[in-house]
Amino acid sequence: MPARSGGRGLLRYLPVLPALLLLLVFLAGPVFWAFQASFTNTGLTGRNARNPEWVGLENYQRLLLDPVFPLSLGLTVLFVGGSAVLGQNLLGLALAVLMRRARRAVSAVVGTAVVAAWVLPEIVAAFAAYAYFSRDGTLNQLLGGLGAGQPDWLYTWPMAAVVLANIWRGTAFSMLVYRAALNDIPAEVVEAAQMDGATGWQRLAFITLPMIRNSIATNLMLITLQTLAVFTLIWVMTAGGPANSSTTLPVLAYQEAFKFGDIGYGTAVASVLLLIGAVFGVGYIRLLREGKR
Repeated sequence: MPARSGGRGLLRYLPVLPALLLLLVFLAGPVFWAFQASFTNTGLTGRNARNPEWVGLENYQRLLLDPVFPLSLGLTVLFVGGSAVLGQNLLGLALAVLMRRARRAVSAVVGTAVVAAWVLPEIVAAFAAYAYFSRDGTLNQLLGGLGAGQPDWLYTWPMAAVVLANIWRGTAFSMLVYRAALNDIPAEVVEAAQMDGATGWQRLAFITLPMIRNSIATNLMLITLQTLAVFTLIWVMTAGGPANSSTTLPVLAYQEAFKFGDIGYGTAVASVLLLIGAVFGVGYIRLLREGKR
């Protein structure tokens, strides 16, 4: 009997075996290779591409001495905090709350407009954002029609432009998450609070937000990890410029690995980015566990 029950226990995991193998091949394998390459002088071309050598912590020592790395790290924090944690998260929550109270026609129109930016292919959305913020783009045409100044947004305020573009691009996800969470709140709880005289802000602060705490933590985790990896949007709009003023860690890793041909140093930057993502992920998972207690 114990042998049979043990065999049945193993059979339970058989359906997830293909998914596990895919994760090992397409996720764990590349991550391990990148981490291992960060300790070598692997190059894109030349002798270091054919016969890379083990250099230990040399690439990570270069990171500490490279003035561009702390700048990129700070810009990455600014980009994630501004466009994901504050922008997409708060705007998505606000839209979900307002759409729940709006008329069905208004809710449908607003929802369609917001989701349209999310369903666009990333490269198409990136070129659309570039066309909007460029010197002769849509935004300056509108400002010119109003008699206002027409600055070169991608040169003067590149980080502001990419932050706003990423908010436009990704807010739909947070809005959908919060709409689903708000629909799960029992109507009788809200009605009881109204009968007790609670205002709209009080119901939001003391009833709605505590009841969707797990959804907030889940949404923050997903959009943070997604925004950490944003590359195409920034590369198309600014290519990390001018003068590295919009070079986030993904852009820096790409430049070092594929523009300058230093795969070892580029993968060291990517490994740091992976570590940052892991720290955020662990933090949000702990927050979720505390919310379930």
